[in-house]
Order: sequence, then C-alpha cells, then structure tokens
Amino acid sequence: MATAEHTPDYPPKSPPPPKRPLQPPRPETGLVGTARARMKVRNRRSANWCLEAAPWAAGKATEHVLRQLHEWGYREADQAAADLTGALVRTAVADGGRRVSVHLADQERQALVVALSHQPGLAGGDTAVLPELTGLGAVSCGTDTAEDGRRVWAVLDLR
Repeated sequence: MATAEHTPDYPPKSPPPPKRPLQPPRPETGLVGTARARMKVRNRRSANWCLEAAPWAAGKATEHVLRQLHEWGYREADQAAADLTGALVRTAVADGGRRVSVHLADQERQALVVALSHQPGLAGGDTAVLPELTGLGAVSCGTDTAEDGRRVWAVLDLR
C-alpha cells in the first residue's frame, strides 16, 4: 500500500512581528584595545572632587584632601599630604585643561592621591614632576597620558 503525501489545506502560520525592533549588539566595554584603563578603586574608602583648572585649585584640593583624611582618622602626615596634593594639582593645572579632578583613597595606612587634567592631546612621557613628588615624601608615584588627559599620582605613607 502506497502512502500519499498529505498537503495541508490551509497556509502555514507565520510568526508575529517582534514587539520592539531588534537592537544592534552593544559595543565591547572590556579593556582590550583601550589606551588606558579607567581608574577603579575597590574595597577601600575613596573620595573625589572636580575643580576648575585655576591657580587656586591646588589650595582648594589640599583643603578637601586634608579634611577627608581627618574624617578617616589620619592626622600624622598633614604637611606631607598637603605638599603632595599641591604638587599634583599644580602639575595637572599646568596642562591647560578646563578642569582638574582629584581622587583620594586609603588602604593599610597609606593614601593614594591622583590628579587628572582633562586636557586631551598631551604628549606623553613628561616625568619631570616625579623627583619632586619623591622628595615630598611619596612612597611611590607615577604619571601617564591618554586621550582624556594626564594622570599624576602619588602614594603617601600615613604612619
């Protein structure tokens, strides 16, 4: 007995259109291919301030940093913290951007102070400030340049 193919007597049902249009895939947000990783501070206290890049910014940043260190219970290294913060912010202001951001974090009785000049297009490799930071008491210091400006940082021992 031969079996005949059976064709349906109605058209096949098509799926309904999507309720929202399809979105293109999101861009890759990993660190691969970036010139410099964004600064991430985890598992420790931190604070940051954004200031106008003006001659008075170093004094204002020093006030903010010292007030925050006092709130965290550090009063031993006031002069060194003030000197380092002032030098970092003056360096960032000298880059010629419109603003400067100052970041502070602490861990195991050490403070990290970072100044970022938001001046794009700076030439890299300017390390003239590093001997000054070391002379002011920095345990470790460094600088790097990326599309969003130069980042200058120093670690201060708060013992």
